[in-house]
Amino acid sequence: MGWMEQARIGCVERTLAGLDWVARRRGLADGMPAHLATGIEGEDTACFYLRRKGYTVVARRWSAGELPGDVDLIAWDGPMLCFVEVKTRTARDATPAEVAVDNHKRNILRRLARQYVRQLPQEAAPPVRFDVVSVYLVPGEKKKFVHFEGNFGWSERQERDSV
Repeated sequence: MGWMEQARIGCVERTLAGLDWVARRRGLADGMPAHLATGIEGEDTACFYLRRKGYTVVARRWSAGELPGDVDLIAWDGPMLCFVEVKTRTARDATPAEVAVDNHKRNILRRLARQYVRQLPQEAAPPVRFDVVSVYLVPGEKKKFVHFEGNFGWSERQERDSV
């Protein structure tokens, strides 16, 4: 990715942050619980992080309608379709953010991924990967990202066999 694209992504990211700041100052974001606002900020930040890494983000907060849950980000990493769960924290705990992606959440993401892949126009399903991005938005510190590519697979059995 060239410097011009990097600069454009940075400009859009700063503009979004400025609009969020204005909304908070005017009290427009007050109706949302703090943990939801933090989660959305983390998803926005992770989206720009992935774009800087060369990913093509095609969906944010995607849901299938009839199925419970949503996928935070769906992106292409070359020919690989990535379903990304974003976990955001505002403090460094003893427990890392990515631990919050438990069996229940992984199963929801798998179910949603199957539905998403079924709706793609191509005949053959693309290769799929499930990623987790931990975003640390600690006040007074620089944003930190930990990206776990291929954090889990299509089944729990697959994960145990690869360990």
